[in-house]
Amino acid sequence: MASSTLSSPFLQLEFPSTKKPSSNLNRLSFIPSQIKVKVKASVSEKPFPPISEPKQLTKLPIRKIPGDYGIPIITPFKNRLDYFYNQGRDEFFKSRIRKYNSTVFRTNVPPGPPIAQNPNVVVLLDSKSFPILFDVTKVEKRDVFTGTFMPSTDLTGGYRVLSYLDPSEPKHGLLKRLIFFQLKSRRDHVIPEFRSSYSELFQTLESELASKGKSIFNDANDQAGFNFLARSLFGSNPGDSSLGRDGPKIVQKWVLFQLSPILKLGLPQFLEDTIIHNFRLPPSLIKKDYQRLYDFFYQSSGFVLDEAERLGISREEACHNLLFATCFNSFGGMKLFFPNLMKWIGRGGMKLHTQLAMEIRSAVRSGGGVVTMAAMENMPLMKSVVYEAFRIDPPVPLQFGKAKRNLVIESHEHAYEVKEGEMLFGYQPFATKDPKIFDRAEEFVGDRFVGEGEKLLKHVVWSNGPETENSSVGNKQCAGKDFVMLFSRLLVVELFMRYDSFEIQVGTSPLGPSITITSLKRSSF
Repeated sequence: MASSTLSSPFLQLEFPSTKKPSSNLNRLSFIPSQIKVKVKASVSEKPFPPISEPKQLTKLPIRKIPGDYGIPIITPFKNRLDYFYNQGRDEFFKSRIRKYNSTVFRTNVPPGPPIAQNPNVVVLLDSKSFPILFDVTKVEKRDVFTGTFMPSTDLTGGYRVLSYLDPSEPKHGLLKRLIFFQLKSRRDHVIPEFRSSYSELFQTLESELASKGKSIFNDANDQAGFNFLARSLFGSNPGDSSLGRDGPKIVQKWVLFQLSPILKLGLPQFLEDTIIHNFRLPPSLIKKDYQRLYDFFYQSSGFVLDEAERLGISREEACHNLLFATCFNSFGGMKLFFPNLMKWIGRGGMKLHTQLAMEIRSAVRSGGGVVTMAAMENMPLMKSVVYEAFRIDPPVPLQFGKAKRNLVIESHEHAYEVKEGEMLFGYQPFATKDPKIFDRAEEFVGDRFVGEGEKLLKHVVWSNGPETENSSVGNKQCAGKDFVMLFSRLLVVELFMRYDSFEIQVGTSPLGPSITITSLKRSSF
């Protein structure tokens, strides 16, 4: 596939950046404001041709991919129980690495039958094999965002939205251009609207701390995040509409209807696995709530919908895509990642907090006392902390791709032959904690990417591509990659402009850590 000449305009065209332009942009694939799923992942529908002589040259010894898929229905069911309950996700993969002495192997992944008829995957768990999932010349990204099953399009207005499209499909480029247009058009509103929305969050936290002695970060973050996205990207305040404060709860319910087959919700095991992992939740149950979201975004998106029509996209299809990109990808990312960011910084302790506060306040003062993109470029520790949080806890941990042809995939030790049509699966937290790449890979090291450490950024791949590359219409890297990085940095900046330090308690929830703020120490210098 030819390289595209259009890349993300959000930061690249207007703001200073330390990233070097890529000369090979078509070797990526992801979207945080977009997603991908799998409708017919059955590698057993037709026999595969014999593996041809590999065209790629490899100096590594060829090894047959270890593992197997076992007995249909029975083994996938057993694997699902191990994945969710008997072992848990991380141990599920670690135990098989030990068993096969390999970071590449065959297994089944949830949900399995009856929702996903073919749960067979080739697993990639190291930093060398994993990046093939970004190379759209080698893997197909059509309908593979959630892997071996695809949620009903009734949940997205009857459309396959951008996250499910392969770059080879004509609509992919058009819809991605539309997202780029929106981001570029609204870029000047991002910093002021973030500061406004998250000022409200911090006021809520302080008020609850004063009255209750503690405050739940997650709930306040959901409301602030949704308000910020609506105000910055659409110029609309949800509180002034019929949607009111219901947006975050509706989005959470809507996402549950899409992802329930691959989530552990904390229900009794028999109930959860028998019902949630075997049967899809009926889209009709969420139809009225989804319509409320759709009406809000349709009424707020006039200028983007006008551009969509100019590109040849109907206003209706464009609105469903804007809703998905905003609510599933951007809001979903904030809901997952911000608590993780707070967790890791909170655990960093007073020394890290003091260093961040000093660096951030000094850079802002030097820039005239205003938080700007230029000021943030002079905060190397702050930037490193955010990169490190994305490395150790990527918000979208599972990636999938279907081999377009017979391939040779390399790990650090071996090369493996994969047949055309086989589903490849990567669990990103293992790839980005590869000890062959990162020292103290399992630890959060705040200054890991300062100075010479910037060379490691090519191994930070939360956006479905290397941090050193750019999103384009020809790849699946997150269209809002720079937007997400900007608002993640802004959270850290706003936090330490206001406070010297903070203390937290970390709990668990179905979607990640639950953060309770127990102390906020006001800025003293």
